[in-house]
Amino acid sequence: MTNRKTRLLSLLLASVMTLALLSGCSKDTGSSSGNSGKGKDSLVVATMSETPSMGPYDHNAVAGDYMNQLVYSSLFETDADLNPVPELVDTYENTSDTEWLFHLKQGVKFHDGSDLTSEDVVASITYAKTCPEINLYNGSILSVEAVDDYTVKMTTDGPSATLLYDLCHHGNSIVPKELLDSGNDFNENPIGSGPYKFVSWKRGDSIQFEAFEDFYEGAPSIKNMTWKIIPEGSSRTIALEAGEVDMIIEVEAMDVERIESNSDLTLLKHESTAINWLMLNNEKPGLDNQNVRHAINSAINRDDLVTVAMNGMAAPAYSSTPLGMLGSTDEGADTYDVKKAQEYMDASGVDPKSVKMSIICSNDTKKRAAEVIQSNLTEIGINCEIESMDLATYLSTTAEGNYTASIGGYSSSDMVSYLVGVYHSKSIGASNKTRLNNPEIDTLIDEAAATVDPEAREVILKEVTVQLNELCPQVSLYQDMYLRAYNANLEGVDINAGGSIRFQDISWKA
Repeated sequence: MTNRKTRLLSLLLASVMTLALLSGCSKDTGSSSGNSGKGKDSLVVATMSETPSMGPYDHNAVAGDYMNQLVYSSLFETDADLNPVPELVDTYENTSDTEWLFHLKQGVKFHDGSDLTSEDVVASITYAKTCPEINLYNGSILSVEAVDDYTVKMTTDGPSATLLYDLCHHGNSIVPKELLDSGNDFNENPIGSGPYKFVSWKRGDSIQFEAFEDFYEGAPSIKNMTWKIIPEGSSRTIALEAGEVDMIIEVEAMDVERIESNSDLTLLKHESTAINWLMLNNEKPGLDNQNVRHAINSAINRDDLVTVAMNGMAAPAYSSTPLGMLGSTDEGADTYDVKKAQEYMDASGVDPKSVKMSIICSNDTKKRAAEVIQSNLTEIGINCEIESMDLATYLSTTAEGNYTASIGGYSSSDMVSYLVGVYHSKSIGASNKTRLNNPEIDTLIDEAAATVDPEAREVILKEVTVQLNELCPQVSLYQDMYLRAYNANLEGVDINAGGSIRFQDISWKA
């Protein structure tokens, strides 16, 4: 088996190297002369996936989050260290365990020229609470009311450790009350108070934006922005080298060295709390067996996977929660051990040939990861297929539970928010892709959400993590690194640990 595994891994590595060489031969990696960009006021951004919606309330997709941050503003945003800081809020007070007062910045305008007031906040949050895709991020809010034109009172259902983090989420963006009342389709006509106004959307190709001159922080230097949808990673790199785009949001890991060797380009790396898993549908025969899930977990060689799929640009992950976040631990988590994997399989009483797995994935990186997993699982007698699909199909398929296994990920600024999104039963049909429905886990997560004291909350969060590691509802694979690349003549480009970029801070060098 060992020799067979070695040959399979060698073939996978060889194929990756071949693709890298082919893409490397497509374009001279030296100077991209004539594309300095100096003095420009426009920007073309290449992205892997198209947003499922331009509206803030009907999706929970990272691709849509980028768009939403351009068009909309929220009461809070996350800083470089993922701490919530005021955005539309000037000052705030936590007046009791369950009451908060938020004093809004004055003079903020929407793209339609109207003034942003408390009534807009009340209407937006109230509406957001009715939207199933994102209402887990405002579920603790019992009521929201306008005290005066620029003061909002929120009442929560108890002490809330996550309220300010939740108010950072794009699903709590503030839009004009008048447009909400009139039934405006924000997917077709997105109106917010963000730094950029929506211009047009050519489905499958590109989205156009223009600077909002009355933006409350001041008009952005970049006046026109185009987001180009380029699914294939090496194609994004070639477009950047050729000057066809100025920035890549998702850099193909296999192109890192190529980009770093080009003096006309800058590569930005940032460690993240984003974690990627092999999501196992716990409702499917075979995968509903805890020992089978542990067998799969123990059979996967993360080191090989990170090498093949991520070109080493990630850290192997074993815990059910992202390391580096409050309460995360490897305690109780499986490690790579084929002998142990076989013992789990034997203990399950399940014939491995009866485990019908098809791994779905939405991009080349995840497909490469799936190929490593496919090879690993043959060691314990499980055969699986791999199916690639576009992001929209992938999201609908996993949300509906019409899959056995998939490779996906999740990023959050807060551990409680992560647990609510990924493992709480109320998130089934949204971001709980394993469809885990465990009352004890739910209770612990709810308890952590209501525990304001960080030290006490950490104890609960560690207990949740240990129990999840033992339940093994899915298989953690790696924590990746945010990779961004851009024309070296751009300045002001920075990202936080959540992957956010403040595009209003970007400009071309004079």
